[in-house]
Amino acid sequence: MISEQLTEIYQLLLNHFGPQHWWPGDTQFEIITGAILTQNTSWANVEKAIANLKSAHLLTPEALHHLDTPQVAELIRPAGYFNVKAKRLKSFVDWLFEKHDGRLANLEIIDTEQLRAELLAVKGIGRETADSILLYAFGRSVFVVDAYTARITVRHELIDPDADYEQLRGLFQSNLPDDVQLFNEFHALLVKLGKEFCRPNPKCQVCPLEQLPHCLEQDYS
Repeated sequence: MISEQLTEIYQLLLNHFGPQHWWPGDTQFEIITGAILTQNTSWANVEKAIANLKSAHLLTPEALHHLDTPQVAELIRPAGYFNVKAKRLKSFVDWLFEKHDGRLANLEIIDTEQLRAELLAVKGIGRETADSILLYAFGRSVFVVDAYTARITVRHELIDPDADYEQLRGLFQSNLPDDVQLFNEFHALLVKLGKEFCRPNPKCQVCPLEQLPHCLEQDYS
């Protein structure tokens, strides 16, 4: 059964890598900011951008709401695509103030599916980013999937190569216990595996999942 296969994959990865302690961030808003800035860049670059905001005492919704987009862009320059990401960050903050009085606490009482729909309506926030915010910032039991997740599940014949984001998310959410911590750790472990072993040109012989019966080596990058 798929549920048993996923559980085995999770245990093998946890045994090999250990807990990943995701998502790094001292505050809820820092986690949200990181989720928005990490698109198409390395986490090391995101950390530099967040450090800039922290050192300027601007890592709050209130502070960013009063900055104009070019000012935000200059501060987050290390994150890459800084003009685009500044607009996305400002869009989130503007939405927070326009719809929810600028208070993250007001989002806590919103149903998960409704909050997801609202986040997806914010310009520049896609499904992976929205789900990262829901899982890591608000502790909602939403599984985050990404290119690593797709590559690994296809190679292990858990899902069709043509599966879309929602099908991938459903694969995990319908076959695992409804557990925020499990979803958190599993996503982080899959990213770790994708970066170190299950690359476009995979390192199958030394992969922590090498003992599993099925693994296709096609390039699903």
